[in-house]
Amino acid sequence: MAEEFNPEDVKQTCESYVKKKGALAFGLANIETLDRIAPEGCRPADMLPKVRSVLTVGVGGGTRGSWSADAKTLAYIGDTETMAYRIAYGLAFYIEAKFGYRSIFVPPDMNPEKGARVPMQSLKLHAEVAGIGARSMAGDILLHPEYGMMYYASVFTEMELPPDEPMADNPCPHPSCVKLYRQSGQTPCMRFCPVECLSGSIGNDDKVEEMNYDSHACAEMSQQYEAIPSVLLDTLDAKDPIERGMALHGPENQVIWYKLSIGAGELLSLCYECMRVCPITQTAPMANPVARGAGMRQKVIEAEAAARAEQAAEKGE
Repeated sequence: MAEEFNPEDVKQTCESYVKKKGALAFGLANIETLDRIAPEGCRPADMLPKVRSVLTVGVGGGTRGSWSADAKTLAYIGDTETMAYRIAYGLAFYIEAKFGYRSIFVPPDMNPEKGARVPMQSLKLHAEVAGIGARSMAGDILLHPEYGMMYYASVFTEMELPPDEPMADNPCPHPSCVKLYRQSGQTPCMRFCPVECLSGSIGNDDKVEEMNYDSHACAEMSQQYEAIPSVLLDTLDAKDPIERGMALHGPENQVIWYKLSIGAGELLSLCYECMRVCPITQTAPMANPVARGAGMRQKVIEAEAAARAEQAAEKGE
């Protein structure tokens, strides 16, 4: 039988844990809201029947320098999602060990019964409902006004904890994006998408009115796992050994097999060009790791100063 704990204290303890591990944001999604939005088969209880809380964490994107790198380099170094998964996986063990409630790391995987387009759970929906991200014009990528673009991971637990609220205001579109849209009919992310997979409109209230994302066009260029079945099909259809060899080992496909051999996460990556030109991602106060590091160091200095002041007060100095 699990011990009784103060839910607010547990929530704070979990937040401290994930932030010590490197997470930038932490929140809890309202399960009733998730059940209303998520389709049948993709709700929290479909994965953990007695789930009572959905915890979500967000980690920062690549380094400041990665945004200045060329597109090929950015595709290799812009992805930090595995860090979010490690933190969430550890959090599930932490909750069980410290509080005694069954918990699971939510796998960020596609539903094997639904194919490559339907995830078992929407980590993005969890984060949005928990208030640590809001949907953008850029393919519904979540953005945070303080941290810009983040990667997300979730934990389900049978321990009941108080949920958070979604963001009251969506940082997207940025005022500069609205200005460009009024002039040209496109936001920066639409304009600079290499395959034109983004479209939409901004209403008279300067808020997103409609957002369209052609995921097939995006995946054809960047998410190469979609290309593997085509490569195999071309190989089977080859008329002779030379054509078959080119299908498997041609210059266009060699990188695919290399990524598979080393387990590179970039096999599932995006091209990031929409985020390279996104003013929210590029100018959010804590999106810059340099500024973030300075802010964290300042917090340490302030905490140490407060501790010294408290010690001095106790000594009557």
